[in-house]
Amino acid sequence: MKRRTFLTLSSAVAANTLLSANETPLVNNTQATKDDSKEYIVSLKHNLSELGEVSKIWLPLPKSRSYQYLTSDIVNSGNYNEIYLSDFETNSLYASFSNVKAELITQFSIKTHDRITDFSKVNFNENEKLDESIAQYLKPSEHIFTSGIVKEYALKITKGIKGDLEKAKAIYDWVVLNFTRDESVIGCGIGDAKAILESKKLYGKCTDISSVFVALLRSINIPARECFGIRLGASRFYAAMGSKENITKAQHCRAEFYLKGYGWIPCDPADVAKVKLSLNLDNNDSGIQKLREFQFGNWEMCWCEFNTKRDFVLIPRPAQAPLNNFGYVYAEVDSNTIDYYSPNEFVYEYTSKQI
Repeated sequence: MKRRTFLTLSSAVAANTLLSANETPLVNNTQATKDDSKEYIVSLKHNLSELGEVSKIWLPLPKSRSYQYLTSDIVNSGNYNEIYLSDFETNSLYASFSNVKAELITQFSIKTHDRITDFSKVNFNENEKLDESIAQYLKPSEHIFTSGIVKEYALKITKGIKGDLEKAKAIYDWVVLNFTRDESVIGCGIGDAKAILESKKLYGKCTDISSVFVALLRSINIPARECFGIRLGASRFYAAMGSKENITKAQHCRAEFYLKGYGWIPCDPADVAKVKLSLNLDNNDSGIQKLREFQFGNWEMCWCEFNTKRDFVLIPRPAQAPLNNFGYVYAEVDSNTIDYYSPNEFVYEYTSKQI
């Protein structure tokens, strides 16, 4: 794709023109406002149903970014023995309990601002030398292979295309045009890009779809990462992209890629598939075409981001290591991992209210 063509496509999609006339608007505010900030009160309640000698909880918390920051202290209550922030890089809250059914309530307020990429200011500088904080997102991991079939797909998709921005757009388009959301997948999916491409079954949930996007980019030397978080409120575009006040099952995975000379660019290929499924639309629908363009470079911030970790070890080290990702709370009772995909058995309940 020529750069001029790419910029024309991108600039044609503004937040306030996303919905077309023949679509079904599902929330009442479809217009982007000058003040795009949103503030939420979030409550995360955990009550482990099992009694053990020692119980432990690791809870992902939002990191402060230019587009999201806490507006209150993090307030905790419960029957824990100790509690502390155990990993500032991943922003993890750790609590331990002795001979009780663990109870932990964590509350905070957070303000968010939409991320909108102005592509007229995006310039590729192939001579930028990446520091380690960015170069780490080129490395493979247990679930993010960057060679073999992954690289073969990436090279085929980007054949004849020059420029990292144009290559990233080509891969993004390939992912959103070919992937289907599968509601039968547990949680947000495992996100094993190599296994998905080998199976040729291009479906899954948000972690699956974002992970394929990320792995393909890394395989052609473009830094990319999954971003794990949770939806906090209603979307002004489609109901499927937002949540109601009970956000217990509202975990979501987005993605970013790094363009030399500019920085991190947000994307959300998974929500295109989710909207298509929820409204029974296909790739030819004009609203889906606009949504596809919007989700390359922009995040509507009716969610918050926790971290970008894959295949890593929590602090302090738990029984399960490495952990695939940290979008859900992780807990153990006497070194037995509790199923964090089952909030009713775990037990946890999350709520969020916009103020």
